[in-house]
Amino acid sequence: MRSVDKKITIFTICLMLFGLLAFPALSGAWSRMVPANFSELAQQAKSGVVNIQTVKTIKGGGRVFRHFFGSPFGNQPGIEDFFSPFRQMPRNRTESSLGSGFIIDKTGYIVTNNHVIKDADQIKVILHNDKEYDARIIGADSVTDLALIKIDAKDLKPLKFGSSKNAQVGSWVVAIGSPFGLEQTVTAGIVSAKGRIIGSGPYDDFIQTDASINPGNSGGPLLNMDGEVVGINTAIIKSGQGIGFAIPSDLATSVIDQLKDSKRVSRGWLGVSIQDVSKEMSEYYTLDPDEGVYVAKAYEDNPAYEAGIRQGDVIVSVEGVKISSSRDLTLTIANLRVGSKVDIGVIRQGKNKTFTVKLGERPDNSEDSQFGEELNSFDDLGFMFKSLNEDLAGQLGYPSSIKGLVVTQIDPGSQAAMSGVRTGDLLVEINHKKITRLSDYTRTMGKIEKGQTAHMLFRRGNSQIFVVRFEK
Repeated sequence: MRSVDKKITIFTICLMLFGLLAFPALSGAWSRMVPANFSELAQQAKSGVVNIQTVKTIKGGGRVFRHFFGSPFGNQPGIEDFFSPFRQMPRNRTESSLGSGFIIDKTGYIVTNNHVIKDADQIKVILHNDKEYDARIIGADSVTDLALIKIDAKDLKPLKFGSSKNAQVGSWVVAIGSPFGLEQTVTAGIVSAKGRIIGSGPYDDFIQTDASINPGNSGGPLLNMDGEVVGINTAIIKSGQGIGFAIPSDLATSVIDQLKDSKRVSRGWLGVSIQDVSKEMSEYYTLDPDEGVYVAKAYEDNPAYEAGIRQGDVIVSVEGVKISSSRDLTLTIANLRVGSKVDIGVIRQGKNKTFTVKLGERPDNSEDSQFGEELNSFDDLGFMFKSLNEDLAGQLGYPSSIKGLVVTQIDPGSQAAMSGVRTGDLLVEINHKKITRLSDYTRTMGKIEKGQTAHMLFRRGNSQIFVVRFEK
């Protein structure tokens, strides 16, 4: 027994020695992974974060009034028209909203979201020391939901931008803002994912984070552990607690610089209709997986066509950088300077070619673009769309007065393929909401949660109207 006890004692001593040696190392590694606290970072950054309060005028009572004080008989045909001459609509009323922002310049330039200050009659900025200033809008970009405003102040303490490219998934980040009007609220989390597409527009490229973001955080900074801005907090998922999205700093800085210099944003433009390369097309053109974008059409008198790019070409690179998807090409070209000359690598009939294209300006905000907006890759239902313009309406036999999205392609095997919808059909409504532009479509579909139903109203030709039910 004594020999056994001796062996146990020796084993116990060895185990204790191992613990003394190992656990400090493990403890040190863990302390390097998890910050002891965020107080120093919060203290350093708080002077650069602001609370934004806006006041806007809502005409005729607005949507809320119409919702609560509509016809007492519901939406019965003719009833609304009967009562409308006798209804006294209320006078214009004011509506207040809250948001956040951050200082980028000692002289008073402040970055926030476009939706925070859009249509505002009055914008008030409150600093961390409770000083208040009236702000004016320098410029805004609805496509990326960014805005630049300015206050008349001096010796402010701006925050510095970092590179969102260097913000790795899993790295610590801190959000500072005014959720629900609670100023200088600090929350911490990690970068959960990058490159998220949430259906807000053609330049979706969001950073996903689990740092708590709530209404009022919009426009506030997402900071790395060096106190640098790597994102602008912008959106949340209504049903997803703890999931927030931020505009990457690398995308934001180019937009903000243009707003500061010229009060507007211009983006590069090739003038092509494009689509992702399918597996079959990849085999046909002998391409690597996720390589290239197919040119469905190169429009005459536009940059790509004038440089020599034609329908059937597969764009594989821009300035030597690999292109793997339609979204990839759209973002790359949009971030290049209008008028700059870029080398576009293509594969034509199995041979590599390079064309030098002088970029034009993308007609993002043109309601009557000769091409119309296009959804150049299949959506979740299996559709590709193009907004109806005058030329397209004439080709398809639709009256020029009708607005909507034309189905240009349908993905085989998708919900769309099994629905009976054909190419050339015109989408005009989703769940009784009119759809005239791609932004209407992405916004409306983005509000429909997984498992819910989208009722789509289509028109075929001059007379046939039909409804198709899709489950998202």
